[in-house]
Amino acid sequence: GIPFKTLDLEKEYKQGVIDYMLEEYTAGRTPNPDVMCNKVVKFGAFLDWALSEGADYIATGHYAENIDNTLVKGFDDNKDQSYFLWTLTSEQLKHILFPIGHMEKPEVRKLAKKYDLITADKKDSQGLCFIGDIEMRDFLKHFIDTEKGDVLNKDGKVIGEHEGALLYTIGQRHGFTITQKTPTETPYFVQSKNVENNTIVVTHLGVRLPNSNRLVLENVNWISGNSPKSKIEARIRYRGKLFIGEIIEEKGAYVLVSDDIPNSVASGQSVVLYDGNTCLGGGVIQ
Repeated sequence: GIPFKTLDLEKEYKQGVIDYMLEEYTAGRTPNPDVMCNKVVKFGAFLDWALSEGADYIATGHYAENIDNTLVKGFDDNKDQSYFLWTLTSEQLKHILFPIGHMEKPEVRKLAKKYDLITADKKDSQGLCFIGDIEMRDFLKHFIDTEKGDVLNKDGKVIGEHEGALLYTIGQRHGFTITQKTPTETPYFVQSKNVENNTIVVTHLGVRLPNSNRLVLENVNWISGNSPKSKIEARIRYRGKLFIGEIIEEKGAYVLVSDDIPNSVASGQSVVLYDGNTCLGGGVIQ
Protein backbone atom coordinates (compact mmCIF):
# COMPACT_ATOMS: atom_id res chain seq x y z
CA GLY A 1 0.00 0.00 0.00
CA ILE A 2 0.85 3.66 -0.13
CA PRO A 3 2.25 4.98 3.16
CA PHE A 4 0.30 7.85 4.76
CA LYS A 5 2.49 10.58 6.22
CA THR A 6 1.65 13.89 7.84
CA LEU A 7 3.69 17.08 7.93
CA ASP A 8 3.25 20.01 10.31
CA LEU A 9 3.84 23.28 8.46
CA GLU A 10 2.18 25.57 10.99
CA LYS A 11 5.44 27.44 11.64
CA GLU A 12 6.08 28.04 7.95
CA TYR A 13 2.49 29.16 7.45
CA LYS A 14 2.60 31.62 10.33
CA GLN A 15 5.94 33.12 9.30
CA GLY A 16 5.46 33.10 5.55
CA VAL A 17 1.78 33.97 5.29
CA ILE A 18 0.25 35.41 8.47
CA ASP A 19 3.26 37.45 9.65
CA TYR A 20 3.91 38.65 6.10
CA MET A 21 0.28 39.70 5.69
CA LEU A 22 0.20 41.61 8.98
CA GLU A 23 3.47 43.39 8.16
CA GLU A 24 2.15 44.43 4.76
CA TYR A 25 -1.16 45.75 6.09
CA THR A 26 0.65 47.61 8.88
CA ALA A 27 2.80 49.27 6.21
CA GLY A 28 -0.34 50.37 4.36
CA ARG A 29 -0.03 47.84 1.56
CA THR A 30 -2.52 45.23 0.28
CA PRO A 31 -0.92 41.76 0.17
CA ASN A 32 -2.25 38.57 -1.37
CA PRO A 33 -1.92 35.83 1.27
CA ASP A 34 -3.08 33.08 -1.12
CA VAL A 35 -0.12 33.77 -3.41
CA MET A 36 2.26 33.55 -0.47
CA CYS A 37 0.58 30.39 0.83
CA ASN A 38 1.28 28.70 -2.49
CA LYS A 39 4.83 30.03 -2.66
CA VAL A 40 5.94 29.38 0.91
CA VAL A 41 3.84 26.41 2.04
CA LYS A 42 2.39 24.27 -0.75
CA PHE A 43 5.07 24.67 -3.40
CA GLY A 44 7.84 25.67 -1.01
CA ALA A 45 8.16 23.70 2.21
CA PHE A 46 5.76 20.91 1.22
CA LEU A 47 7.24 20.33 -2.24
CA ASP A 48 10.77 20.33 -0.81
CA TRP A 49 9.74 17.80 1.85
CA ALA A 50 7.99 15.55 -0.67
CA LEU A 51 11.06 15.46 -2.91
CA SER A 52 13.29 14.73 0.08
CA GLU A 53 11.01 11.76 0.87
CA GLY A 54 11.65 10.35 -2.59
CA ALA A 55 8.49 11.55 -4.35
CA ASP A 56 8.68 12.37 -8.03
CA TYR A 57 5.63 14.62 -8.02
CA ILE A 58 3.10 16.34 -5.82
CA ALA A 59 -0.50 16.76 -7.00
CA THR A 60 -2.86 19.55 -5.95
CA GLY A 61 -6.45 20.44 -6.76
CA HIS A 62 -5.68 23.79 -8.36
CA TYR A 63 -7.61 24.71 -11.50
CA ALA A 64 -4.56 25.19 -13.70
CA GLU A 65 -2.62 23.10 -16.18
CA ASN A 66 1.01 22.13 -16.42
CA ILE A 67 1.93 21.62 -20.07
CA ASP A 68 5.60 20.78 -20.61
CA ASN A 69 6.56 22.59 -17.39
CA THR A 70 4.65 25.68 -18.49
CA LEU A 71 1.82 27.07 -16.36
CA VAL A 72 -1.42 27.35 -18.34
CA LYS A 73 -4.85 28.63 -17.33
CA GLY A 74 -7.32 26.04 -16.10
CA PHE A 75 -9.87 24.79 -18.62
CA ASP A 76 -12.76 26.09 -16.48
CA ASP A 77 -12.38 29.84 -16.95
CA ASN A 78 -14.67 30.55 -13.98
CA LYS A 79 -12.38 28.57 -11.67
CA ASP A 80 -8.95 29.24 -13.18
CA GLN A 81 -6.40 29.65 -10.37
CA SER A 82 -3.27 30.43 -12.35
CA TYR A 83 -3.44 33.95 -10.87
CA PHE A 84 -2.36 32.54 -7.49
CA LEU A 85 0.49 30.46 -8.96
CA TRP A 86 2.64 33.12 -10.64
CA THR A 87 5.57 32.52 -8.26
CA LEU A 88 6.19 29.00 -9.59
CA THR A 89 9.28 28.17 -11.64
CA SER A 90 9.68 25.77 -14.54
CA GLU A 91 11.99 23.71 -12.30
CA GLN A 92 9.22 23.32 -9.71
CA LEU A 93 6.68 22.51 -12.42
CA LYS A 94 8.76 19.44 -13.32
CA HIS A 95 7.45 17.94 -10.07
CA ILE A 96 3.87 19.30 -9.97
CA LEU A 97 0.65 17.75 -11.27
CA PHE A 98 -2.73 19.49 -11.58
CA PRO A 99 -4.98 16.48 -12.25
CA ILE A 100 -8.28 18.42 -12.45
CA GLY A 101 -7.00 21.44 -14.33
CA HIS A 102 -8.46 20.19 -17.61
CA MET A 103 -11.94 19.71 -16.10
CA GLU A 104 -14.93 21.91 -15.27
CA LYS A 105 -16.12 22.08 -11.66
CA PRO A 106 -19.43 20.20 -12.22
CA GLU A 107 -17.45 17.37 -13.81
CA VAL A 108 -15.15 17.24 -10.78
CA ARG A 109 -18.11 17.08 -8.40
CA LYS A 110 -19.66 14.28 -10.46
CA LEU A 111 -16.43 12.31 -10.24
CA ALA A 112 -16.21 12.93 -6.49
CA LYS A 113 -19.74 11.57 -6.03
CA LYS A 114 -18.87 8.51 -8.09
CA TYR A 115 -16.09 7.66 -5.65
CA ASP A 116 -18.13 8.65 -2.55
CA LEU A 117 -15.77 11.43 -1.51
CA ILE A 118 -16.99 13.47 1.45
CA THR A 119 -16.11 16.69 -0.40
CA ALA A 120 -18.46 15.96 -3.31
CA ASP A 121 -21.11 18.40 -2.09
CA LYS A 122 -18.87 20.68 -0.08
CA LYS A 123 -19.25 24.37 -0.87
CA ASP A 124 -16.41 26.07 -2.70
CA SER A 125 -13.77 27.29 -0.28
CA GLN A 126 -13.82 31.01 0.39
CA GLY A 127 -11.80 33.44 2.44
CA LEU A 128 -8.26 33.30 3.72
CA CYS A 129 -6.11 30.30 2.78
CA PHE A 130 -6.39 27.57 5.48
CA ILE A 131 -8.32 29.88 7.84
CA GLY A 132 -11.67 30.01 6.13
CA ASP A 133 -14.62 32.28 5.68
CA ILE A 134 -13.84 35.38 7.73
CA GLU A 135 -13.86 39.00 6.66
CA MET A 136 -10.30 40.26 6.27
CA ARG A 137 -11.14 43.32 8.34
CA ASP A 138 -12.36 41.17 11.24
CA PHE A 139 -9.28 38.96 11.02
CA LEU A 140 -6.91 41.94 11.08
CA LYS A 141 -8.62 43.46 14.11
CA HIS A 142 -7.48 40.44 16.15
CA PHE A 143 -3.83 41.36 15.55
CA ILE A 144 -3.63 45.07 14.71
CA ASP A 145 -4.79 47.96 16.89
CA THR A 146 -6.93 50.38 14.89
CA GLU A 147 -8.93 53.50 15.61
CA LYS A 148 -11.48 55.50 13.69
CA GLY A 149 -10.30 58.29 11.42
CA ASP A 150 -11.38 60.84 8.84
CA VAL A 151 -12.53 60.21 5.30
CA LEU A 152 -11.32 63.02 3.02
CA ASN A 153 -12.33 64.08 -0.47
CA LYS A 154 -9.72 64.93 -3.11
CA ASP A 155 -9.58 68.53 -1.79
CA GLY A 156 -8.75 67.39 1.74
CA LYS A 157 -12.17 68.15 3.21
CA VAL A 158 -13.49 65.79 5.88
CA ILE A 159 -16.64 64.15 4.52
CA GLY A 160 -16.94 61.02 6.64
CA GLU A 161 -15.43 58.47 9.01
CA HIS A 162 -13.68 55.11 8.70
CA GLU A 163 -12.71 52.32 11.12
CA GLY A 164 -8.94 52.49 10.64
CA ALA A 165 -6.87 53.27 7.54
CA LEU A 166 -4.98 49.97 7.80
CA LEU A 167 -8.18 48.04 7.13
CA TYR A 168 -8.85 49.49 3.68
CA THR A 169 -7.50 48.76 0.25
CA ILE A 170 -7.36 51.00 -2.79
CA GLY A 171 -10.55 50.68 -4.80
CA GLN A 172 -12.68 49.57 -1.85
CA ARG A 173 -16.24 50.86 -2.11
CA HIS A 174 -17.67 50.08 1.31
CA GLY A 175 -16.83 49.99 5.01
CA PHE A 176 -16.65 53.76 5.49
CA THR A 177 -19.36 56.33 6.23
CA ILE A 178 -19.95 59.41 4.08
CA THR A 179 -21.77 62.06 6.11
CA GLN A 180 -21.73 64.81 3.49
CA LYS A 181 -23.25 63.38 0.36
CA THR A 182 -26.08 64.40 -1.96
CA PRO A 183 -28.66 61.80 -3.07
CA THR A 184 -27.55 62.08 -6.70
CA GLU A 185 -23.83 61.52 -6.10
CA THR A 186 -22.22 58.42 -7.60
CA PRO A 187 -20.54 55.93 -5.24
CA TYR A 188 -17.13 56.64 -3.73
CA PHE A 189 -14.07 54.40 -3.71
CA VAL A 190 -10.82 54.60 -1.76
CA GLN A 191 -8.25 56.47 -3.85
CA SER A 192 -5.41 56.53 -1.32
CA LYS A 193 -4.69 56.13 2.37
CA ASN A 194 -2.25 57.59 4.87
CA VAL A 195 -1.48 55.12 7.62
CA GLU A 196 0.52 57.61 9.70
CA ASN A 197 -2.30 60.18 9.75
CA ASN A 198 -4.99 57.48 9.79
CA THR A 199 -6.90 59.05 6.90
CA ILE A 200 -8.29 57.75 3.63
CA VAL A 201 -9.05 59.78 0.51
CA VAL A 202 -12.08 58.81 -1.54
CA THR A 203 -13.21 59.84 -4.99
CA HIS A 204 -16.09 59.06 -7.31
CA LEU A 205 -16.16 55.97 -9.49
CA GLY A 206 -15.02 56.65 -13.03
CA VAL A 207 -12.54 59.38 -12.12
CA ARG A 208 -9.25 58.71 -13.90
CA LEU A 209 -6.24 59.16 -11.65
CA PRO A 210 -3.05 60.94 -12.78
CA ASN A 211 0.06 58.90 -13.70
CA SER A 212 -2.02 55.74 -13.77
CA ASN A 213 -0.53 54.17 -16.90
CA ARG A 214 2.60 52.78 -15.21
CA LEU A 215 3.14 50.25 -12.45
CA VAL A 216 6.59 49.56 -11.02
CA LEU A 217 6.87 45.89 -10.04
CA GLU A 218 8.99 44.23 -7.38
CA ASN A 219 9.70 40.58 -6.53
CA VAL A 220 9.17 39.78 -10.20
CA ASN A 221 9.18 36.12 -11.23
CA TRP A 222 9.34 34.78 -14.79
CA ILE A 223 8.26 31.15 -14.74
CA SER A 224 10.46 30.27 -17.71
CA GLY A 225 13.30 32.42 -16.43
CA ASN A 226 12.96 34.86 -19.34
CA SER A 227 11.13 38.20 -19.42
CA PRO A 228 8.63 38.78 -22.27
CA LYS A 229 9.81 40.73 -25.32
CA SER A 230 6.43 41.64 -26.74
CA LYS A 231 3.07 42.89 -25.50
CA ILE A 232 1.34 40.80 -22.88
CA GLU A 233 -1.95 40.64 -21.00
CA ALA A 234 -2.06 41.55 -17.33
CA ARG A 235 -4.48 40.89 -14.51
CA ILE A 236 -4.78 42.63 -11.14
CA ARG A 237 -6.98 40.80 -8.63
CA TYR A 238 -8.35 37.30 -9.03
CA ARG A 239 -10.87 37.28 -11.89
CA GLY A 240 -9.97 40.88 -12.67
CA LYS A 241 -10.32 42.01 -16.25
CA LEU A 242 -7.34 41.25 -18.48
CA PHE A 243 -5.76 44.25 -20.18
CA ILE A 244 -2.98 44.63 -22.73
CA GLY A 245 0.33 46.11 -21.64
CA GLU A 246 4.06 46.04 -22.14
CA ILE A 247 6.91 45.23 -19.78
CA ILE A 248 9.91 47.53 -19.92
CA GLU A 249 13.08 47.57 -17.85
CA GLU A 250 13.87 50.89 -16.24
CA LYS A 251 16.63 51.64 -13.72
CA GLY A 252 16.95 47.98 -12.84
CA ALA A 253 13.23 47.47 -12.30
CA TYR A 254 10.40 46.04 -14.37
CA VAL A 255 7.61 48.47 -15.24
CA LEU A 256 4.19 47.55 -16.62
CA VAL A 257 3.01 50.20 -19.06
CA SER A 258 -0.60 50.32 -20.25
CA ASP A 259 -3.37 52.85 -20.83
CA ASP A 260 -5.86 50.31 -19.49
CA ILE A 261 -4.57 49.85 -15.95
CA PRO A 262 -7.59 49.89 -13.60
CA ASN A 263 -7.95 52.78 -11.17
CA SER A 264 -8.26 50.53 -8.16
CA VAL A 265 -4.71 49.25 -7.76
CA ALA A 266 -2.78 49.14 -4.50
CA SER A 267 0.82 48.64 -3.44
CA GLY A 268 1.37 45.01 -2.47
CA GLN A 269 -1.14 43.54 -4.90
CA SER A 270 -0.07 40.89 -7.40
CA VAL A 271 0.06 41.64 -11.11
CA VAL A 272 -0.03 38.42 -13.13
CA LEU A 273 1.07 38.37 -16.76
CA TYR A 274 -0.14 36.19 -19.61
CA ASP A 275 0.57 35.34 -23.23
CA GLY A 276 -2.74 33.90 -24.33
CA ASN A 277 -3.48 31.04 -21.93
CA THR A 278 0.12 30.79 -20.74
CA CYS A 279 0.97 32.38 -17.41
CA LEU A 280 4.35 34.07 -17.81
CA GLY A 281 4.78 35.03 -14.16
CA GLY A 282 4.15 38.26 -12.34
CA GLY A 283 5.22 40.70 -9.69
CA VAL A 284 4.07 42.82 -6.78
CA ILE A 285 3.02 46.45 -7.22
CA GLN A 286 5.60 48.68 -5.56
